[in-house]
Amino acid sequence: MSKSVKYNQILDALQHLLEQKDMQTISVSEIAQAAGIGKGSIYYYFSSKEEILEALIKRSYEKPLETAKKLAEQTHVSPFTRMAMIFQACRNSSSEFLKQDAGRPLVNAQEKVLLHQKYLNYLVTELKPVLTLIIEQGIETGELHFDHPGALAEIVLIILAVKFDNSLIPSTPEEIEETILGLISLLEKGTENPSGSLNFLITPL
Repeated sequence: MSKSVKYNQILDALQHLLEQKDMQTISVSEIAQAAGIGKGSIYYYFSSKEEILEALIKRSYEKPLETAKKLAEQTHVSPFTRMAMIFQACRNSSSEFLKQDAGRPLVNAQEKVLLHQKYLNYLVTELKPVLTLIIEQGIETGELHFDHPGALAEIVLIILAVKFDNSLIPSTPEEIEETILGLISLLEKGTENPSGSLNFLITPL
């Protein structure tokens, strides 16, 4: 059995167990049993149960994030269009997370908060360097005007992640749209673009 097969069996096992019980009550032995492998094999791939959870989150959302990263590398495309790709990646990954979250009805509120925090951290951490690079490239070409590209990228991603995740501050679709429009208005002012010119950023690609 190849490493990749066992690795994914472990992640599949934890995902299945999370649909039935809290993370804190799941043992490494249970994960091994559900995966159909020996407990010792778990520690060949992961040092702890928490590390398995981190890997599961990464696997669950890597597809939309990798797509965004590849598209963002296309420097011949306008930085604003590539920013829209980042917005859409946040939306796609949040949709995937919420779909999987709905499949865990037995997980308690505290456990869901933990999962959401790990998800938000992963999303922002993965996309911040990508969005920062796009902003820096826009500054170099004169299309953007901002002194702190890394800070701007982080602010944008935190707002997008929190609103699209819609768990920390539950909002109606109308309230989410209003917040995103407010973010876009700030981006327009900060980058010296006309009012309404960046509204296309909230339009799905």
